[in-house]
Amino acid sequence: MNTTVSHQTECASLPILSSRNHGWENILVEQFQHPAGEGKCHYSDEHTICLSLVSRPVRLLQIKAGKTYAGLYGKGDISITPAKEPFFARWDGDDHYLEIRIASRFLQNVARETINNNPDHLKLLPEFRTRDPYIESIGMMLLCELKHENLGGRLYIESLANILAVHLLRHYCAAKPHLSISEGGLSERQVLQVLEYINEHLNQDIKLANLAALLGMSQFHFSHLFKQAIGTAPYQYLLQQRVERAKQLLKQTDQSIMEIALECGFSSHSHLSKQFRQFTGMTPKAYRVN
Repeated sequence: MNTTVSHQTECASLPILSSRNHGWENILVEQFQHPAGEGKCHYSDEHTICLSLVSRPVRLLQIKAGKTYAGLYGKGDISITPAKEPFFARWDGDDHYLEIRIASRFLQNVARETINNNPDHLKLLPEFRTRDPYIESIGMMLLCELKHENLGGRLYIESLANILAVHLLRHYCAAKPHLSISEGGLSERQVLQVLEYINEHLNQDIKLANLAALLGMSQFHFSHLFKQAIGTAPYQYLLQQRVERAKQLLKQTDQSIMEIALECGFSSHSHLSKQFRQFTGMTPKAYRVN
C-alpha cells in the first residue's frame, strides 16, 4: 500500500495479523489486541475503520474532531476516523479489534468513477460508535483472508475494497452523493473478451483493474455488470476456472499437484487443495485417482 502515513502512537504493541506484506493495494488490514491503556494516532492519507472484536464489552474513551465520547464498546461496534483527523483513545480493559485503513486517494478515485459530480470536496464524517452489518461483514471476510493467507486472491481483496469504498461514499459522507449505475449490461462480445482474458491468464495474478480496463470502465461498474451477466462475481468466476483447469490437468497429465497448483494460479499445494475441496468436495489427490 503506497501511502505516506504519519503514525504516532503511545501503544507500541504490534498487530497479531497484518496485510502489510501481502501485496494488498489501497487497503491495509490489521488485527490488534491490547491490555488496558491509551494511544493516539494520525493517518494523513488513510481513512480508518475500527471494528471491535472483544469477547466482552470494554469501556472506551475517544477524542476526535473536537469531540469526546465515552461508553462501552462490544463486539461489532465500529468507529470511523477520516484521514488527517488526529485520534486519541483510552480503554480500561483488554481490547481486541480489527483496523481497516483505506487510502483516501482510492476513495476519491472510486468517487470520481461512480459519482456524477466533482468528488474532490467529499468529506467523510467521523463516527464514534455505530453498528453497520455491511462493514462488519466485509471486515470479517478480510480477517478471514488474513488468517487463511489470501485464499481468495488479489481479485477478491480488490472487490471487497471497492465494495467498502462505495458503501462509505453512500452512507458516511457529509453530502450524500448520487452513485450512477451503468445500465444495459455487457454485450456478448464484451463478456467473451473478459472470459478469454481470464482463461489465458489463469496462472497470473489477475487484478480487477486489468479486467475493468479491457472494457474501459470503472472497477465498480465492471464488477456490477459482470455479476449481472454471468451470475457470479469476477473473483468467484476466476476461482471456478482455476479449479476447472486443475481438474483437467489432474486427469490428463502426470504433473505433480504442486506444478498444477502453480500453473493454475494457486500459490501452493495447500492453497489449491483448500479451494479444490471447497468446489468439488474432495482433495486433488482423491480426484486424480477417482
